[in-house]
This record gives sequence, structure tokens and C-alpha cells, in this order.
Amino acid sequence: MSLSSAPPVAADQTALRAADPSVLRVGGTYISVQSTGGGIAVRQASSTAGLASAPARQVWADTRGLGEVWAPEIVRDGGRYYIYFAAGRGAAHRMYVISSGSPDSGWTAESKLALPDDKWAIDGTLFTFNGQRWFVWSGWAGDTNVEQNLYIARMSSPTTPTGPRYVISQPRESWERVVGNPFINEGPEPIKDPNGQLHIAYSANGSWSDQYCLADLRLRAGGDPTHVWDWYKSNGCLFGSNRATMMRGWDPTLHVNGPGHHTFVLLDGDIATSPPAGPTFPSMFHAVPKGTPYAWENRYWYTGSFTWWGNTTYSRANVPGPNNDTGWSLKFFE
Repeated sequence: MSLSSAPPVAADQTALRAADPSVLRVGGTYISVQSTGGGIAVRQASSTAGLASAPARQVWADTRGLGEVWAPEIVRDGGRYYIYFAAGRGAAHRMYVISSGSPDSGWTAESKLALPDDKWAIDGTLFTFNGQRWFVWSGWAGDTNVEQNLYIARMSSPTTPTGPRYVISQPRESWERVVGNPFINEGPEPIKDPNGQLHIAYSANGSWSDQYCLADLRLRAGGDPTHVWDWYKSNGCLFGSNRATMMRGWDPTLHVNGPGHHTFVLLDGDIATSPPAGPTFPSMFHAVPKGTPYAWENRYWYTGSFTWWGNTTYSRANVPGPNNDTGWSLKFFE
């Protein structure tokens, strides 16, 4: 369901005109974070639908003039909250982090994440898998805007990367190259399937078009997250508004265009609390209501749901390793 049945036209309506939702649940409280011009704001509510009308408490301001503040991600690690966000101008975008023991006060000053190679980086988030902390983000291979890849690196603490970065996905499939300049993989969100395998659901195609969609990377059973050929990619969009780019057996959206940059609403934001097979669980994403011109300023947060979809084969060719991998995939619902 959407946060509103129609696009809002007044400030007191419930739908939130914003992009890049990040939401986790702590007990019975849903906590979201969003960029607000030159700062970051946190909201708290008893439901995802209630977040739009909840007070937005600014927890950080760009007092040093870092530049554009994009796509903050809130996570919880060891009982402490961390918000990771990109800031900068043009090629200067890098990842930063702030932390606090409470979601609405006491946040530290920002510190730059020392990601390996120190290249353009956005949309980063932290997670723990098999006892190891990891950081996954969207970035450039070099210093120019050729394409946005997904990278992963180990973390020795929530604020300290360690070792090299590893590319795990590049926008090279035809269905993720419909809209480009650059072609993009971005908005990576980790989750663990009922077999315990790691997935990174991500956004593909330009966020400035209605071709924006969600796709999936599935790490093979027993695979190494740093080895690109241990990742298998869905053969099309799993959540999108254009039938031509959807994976076979997946249907396009009915009510919104260009759904993308989502968040799995997990307990404590921990992939160890990922849902089992069977039920549907809440997710949030941004999209543009059908009938409205597709533009960044027309994006709204929506509450949707997802469920695990079993016995799904992802296929590939002309790369190392087996061509097919069968396991869990994801179905997303508006």
C-alpha cells in the first residue's frame, strides 16, 4: 500500500515526498532517516505508514559545507546507531558516518570512511554476515563517471574498513542498460534468505527515469562475498514498472513508476532477523505515482512488502563458474 492513495498536495497530508528511504524496527518502533537539504533527519513512529506524519528531528547538519547529502542509511550495531551517508560535490562524493546511542539525540560529528582506493562512493551500508562485518556501496572504478558498480569491503569495526575493495556487480546486462550515461548499479541492500545465503538487492537503470528498478544478487551457497563470480544476478528486474525489463515470471507495478532505492524493514536492521519463507514482510521504496511526470521532485516513500520466492534459477554465460544457480529469489509488492 502507499502512504497515501493520491499524490499529496498539502503539507498536512500523510505521504512523504522524499527519496531513498532507510528504515529499521527496534521493538515496536519504526525509525527512518532521510536527507533534508544540508542535513539528516530521523523520524520515529509505531508503523511504517506513521513515519510520514511523524516529526522530523534533525540530527546532523552540514556545517563544514561538504556539499550534496545523499541517501543516508541507518543501522544498529552492538546497541549503537550508525548513519552512513554520501556527501560532496560532483566527483568529490565520499561516504561519511555519524553514531549515537539514541536515534534522536547525541549524534557525533561526521567522520569520513576510509574506503579502500578513496574513489567516488555513495549509497553505502553496513551489515554482518557469518560473523564478519561488511560494507557495500556504489562507486566508480576510477576518477571519472563511466559507470556505477557495487563494491564490498571488510570492516574491522562499524567505522573502520580493512583490506581492499572488491567489485561484485557491474551494469552490464541489457535490461540494466536501458537508461544510462552513466549506467548504474546503486542502492545495495543486504538480506539473508531462508537457506542462510546472502543477497544484495540493488537499483538499476537511471534514477531519473521510469526504468529505475530493483534487481538481486545472490551469493552461491558457501560462496565468498569478495569473489565476483560467486555472485549470481537475477535475469531482469524483480520490481519495476516496465514489462520488457522484468525477469520472466515477475510482473510490473500497477500503481507506481520507477520503484527503486528500497529498504528491507528488519528488526534492529540486522540481516540475522531476515524473514523466513512463507509470510510477507514490510519494505519501503521510493517511486513516482502513475499519471505524474517522472521527475526526482515527484518521488514519494511507499510502504510495500516482499516475500521469498523459491526454486528460482539465475543464469549467466561466458564467465567462470557454473552457468546456473538455483535458490531463493524475492517477490516485491506495492
